Amino acid sequence: MTNVTRKHTALPKAQTLIEALPWLTRHHGKTVVIKFGGNAMIDDELKAAFAQDVVFLRHAGLKPVVVHGGGPQISAALDRHGIVSEFKAGLRVTTEDAMDVVRMVLAGQVQRELVGLLNQHGPLAVGLTGEDAHTITATKHRPEIDGERVDIGRVGEITDIDTGAIEALLADGRIPVVSSIARSQDDGHVYNVNADTAAAALAAALGAETLMVLTDVEGLYEDWPDSDEVISRLTASQLEKLLPELASGMVPKMQGCLHAVRHGVTTARVIDGRVQHSILLEIFTDEGIGTMVVPDAEGDAV
Repeated sequence: MTNVTRKHTALPKAQTLIEALPWLTRHHGKTVVIKFGGNAMIDDELKAAFAQDVVFLRHAGLKPVVVHGGGPQISAALDRHGIVSEFKAGLRVTTEDAMDVVRMVLAGQVQRELVGLLNQHGPLAVGLTGEDAHTITATKHRPEIDGERVDIGRVGEITDIDTGAIEALLADGRIPVVSSIARSQDDGHVYNVNADTAAAALAAALGAETLMVLTDVEGLYEDWPDSDEVISRLTASQLEKLLPELASGMVPKMQGCLHAVRHGVTTARVIDGRVQHSILLEIFTDEGIGTMVVPDAEGDAV
């Protein structure tokens, strides 16, 4: 290969890096909370790409915090234990027996695997659950179905966030990996907390620049199922109007985005976790992908 040819093949790489420069400058030193979920949790190539992205963010001067649930893994483990998976109001009914399995899967399997993938790149990731250092505190959540409050077991509603342990890890250059389990405010038990909700609450409490939620769709669709046009940007008030029309699986994700931007987070984004390196594409390119929620500007709110 001649020197001239080599220069030409290297040029697009340089252009890509230069395009990222304003975004690198803007996000330097900022905290970004990433909810890891969907297909990206199951597919080995996507998992490896996710770990590379998060480590890249850390080395690019950002402070990533990863929050995860583990729906598919929990369902599989419950099956193995002969416990039926049941959902009400989009949430997993969590009996005492099921809670033991949830805790074991989240803290002992999903979190360990993710920490291992990140730590292939250096001594960076540290796993914790919401129980550690009182990071997430919850009380019993009773969702309303057809006008009645129903008992769905050990499912928690977040009442308090203590960011001390996470902030100490970030100050030490580590990448916290948080399992969505909460300590109980009142009865000494633990609670299963929706991971989208936990990520949003942590993003707000940490004063994060960005909340990113990985999903198995391209973003929020304009007029689903009649159209697959993705809404690329909307304000908190616009999102609030859309919430009643959304599919149940998207509700906690979009409620989380709404909570985040209404509590000091600059942008919240729902991105397609089926696309390799979707996090880098969203943060460091002009195009971006997925749906971005921003706070209401003055005069936007209705």
